[in-house]
Amino acid sequence: MKNTRLLALTALTAAMCAVGAFIKIPLGIGSAALDSAPALVSAVFLPPAAAGVAAMIGHFVSALTAGAPLGPLHVLIAGEMFVIIGAFAYLHRKGWHRLKWWFFIVANGFLAVLPFYWIISPAFFAASVAGIMVATFVNAALAAVAMPLVRKAAVRKGPVR
Repeated sequence: MKNTRLLALTALTAAMCAVGAFIKIPLGIGSAALDSAPALVSAVFLPPAAAGVAAMIGHFVSALTAGAPLGPLHVLIAGEMFVIIGAFAYLHRKGWHRLKWWFFIVANGFLAVLPFYWIISPAFFAASVAGIMVATFVNAALAAVAMPLVRKAAVRKGPVR
């Protein structure tokens, strides 16, 4: 029963990430989406690895809805999302609530974009980082509003371990 609940909650979170992937924030050189917010909220009730998997799926859907402009580099971005959301969920579980938000904003808004400085070009990095940071703040703000509400609901059932 425990594994079924974990799988169902992970799939539901991934589905919410996929819905968020259709809500785009125009950035100038492309767009970012609200696919991270549900994965951030899932830190309340999912273990870090499951939250990371949901974020990966959300990114792949977001990339597909945008036409996958970076091609196979989206695999790298999905891996980054897995690590960032997994670490966010880990920090949440440890009770480091302020640190988790700072980590997410710095890691998703700057560090995740940093490899593209060398992979694509410094100009691409410079053009991307401001827009990605805006999308990061929007995702974080939405999650910060939703997390206390979800936390109250999750207390009744308890988080999946």
